[in-house]
Amino acid sequence: MAGQQSRQRFRELVLPHLDGALALARWLTGNRTDAEDVAQEAFLRALDGIDGFAGTSARAWIFAIVRNCAWTWLRRNHPAWLVHVDDLAAVEAAQAGLAEHDGAANPEAALIAAQSGARVQAAIAALTPLFREIVVLRDINGLSYREIAEILGVPAGTVMSRLARARTQLINALKDNER
Repeated sequence: MAGQQSRQRFRELVLPHLDGALALARWLTGNRTDAEDVAQEAFLRALDGIDGFAGTSARAWIFAIVRNCAWTWLRRNHPAWLVHVDDLAAVEAAQAGLAEHDGAANPEAALIAAQSGARVQAAIAALTPLFREIVVLRDINGLSYREIAEILGVPAGTVMSRLARARTQLINALKDNER
């Protein structure tokens, strides 16, 4: 009976955050295949630990697990000198999705929007992992400073300063790409 309650609690608290957790894993690992491995490991850990979850934000809890699994997976499977960027298939899919869903009145506007999205994705992917994860957590997943601080295990002030530095780097990278 307890196992049934645990599974139900997992379905209610954790599964709604599957897409966001997978997206975070993809940003941290650099490609979809590795992200799926990381997310699977994270969700297995979450299922094992669901009975001990007493926090207020299940989303922050699962994102913290995903983050920890991603960093463990990267240390095990990739040399420290290897820099990860988003895989080409994901960028192309994002570009296609932008073009298809863009309400632009003409093909030129759709092309500009797709190019802008690809440039932003490339700029985020080029950030150091420390700054990339903070941008992904705040600006892509919409977590609060408090939730991010909980996930990263740092004070909220540190979250805000890292985010400001990451955004500055993004702005500079996007300005450099315009030239």
